[in-house]
Amino acid sequence: MAQVNQYNVVSRVLHWVSALVIIGMFAVGLWMVDLSYYSEWYRTAPHWHKSVGILIVATTLFRLLWNKVVKTPQIDGTPLIRMAAHLGHLALYALILVIGISGYLISTEDGRGIEVFDWFTVPGLGQLFEGQADLAGEIHFYAAWSLILLAAGHALAAIKHHVVDKDDTLRKMIGASK
Repeated sequence: MAQVNQYNVVSRVLHWVSALVIIGMFAVGLWMVDLSYYSEWYRTAPHWHKSVGILIVATTLFRLLWNKVVKTPQIDGTPLIRMAAHLGHLALYALILVIGISGYLISTEDGRGIEVFDWFTVPGLGQLFEGQADLAGEIHFYAAWSLILLAAGHALAAIKHHVVDKDDTLRKMIGASK
């Protein structure tokens, strides 16, 4: 089987769109916690945040499956760098899923489902344990910050590969060749 030199179009689009949406969701999440009851965004922002959150989780699950099905390029660097990259990617995916699950637990504690852009409803399971929304809210907050910090480290590592190591790591994800 031939070696793949760059990520396929689907992988690249999913990567960059997910990155932009996650950064936007983080910013919106920080903004909307300070909305007052009388703000015109008080109900709209959380509805959109929940809807996009559900779609991010679905997209992430698809990405995990997609990465198992398609051939991807080898990670450049030493065995230690390749292991760190692999663990970093697993941590990014895990944090996205933890954020999604905790967001679901916050939103459905009262038994109501989550309306996803009025397209469909993800059913709510109600309160599964005492203090569910509070604990899930704490997890959601810290996991979101962890994801943003890890993503920043991921971006800095890609820049380091490009500028310092002068390897093809970044080119593989933007679809450019030397």
